[in-house]
Amino acid sequence: MRCPFCGHGDTQVKDSRPTEDNAAIRRRRYCPACGSRFTTFERVQLRELMVLKKDGVRAPFDRDKLHRSLVIALRKRPVEEDRIERIVNSIQRRLETLGENEIPTKVIGEMVMDNLADLDQVAYVRFASVYRNFREAKDFEEFVGRLSEEHT
Repeated sequence: MRCPFCGHGDTQVKDSRPTEDNAAIRRRRYCPACGSRFTTFERVQLRELMVLKKDGVRAPFDRDKLHRSLVIALRKRPVEEDRIERIVNSIQRRLETLGENEIPTKVIGEMVMDNLADLDQVAYVRFASVYRNFREAKDFEEFVGRLSEEHT
């Protein structure tokens, strides 16, 4: 593993352990050239997933992009980082087990919406506002109105 600080090509693993959900191996590494320490994660990848966007463009599935979208929706909400990581792992596993190499963005968006609906209503509405492209206040009112009806 190349050192991210100095670029040295031979770093040493000082500690390895599974993550809390056993979905990855966390490795603490040390660079003998510059003395820096850093962490890497090793995950199983069942298949190479491609995301099919609305405009027909295909792009590789980006786990970090999924994570960032959840972090943005959950900003300043009482949800731990570990919980976000478990959601990302769960969605990625579900996508890999669908048996499809190309996944429409709609499928991923709905999976995120389902997870946020159960986790945090504010984050759910935030994500929906971007995902469903709300243009004005009445779009929010209608969405929240339907949400209130579902929970009564």
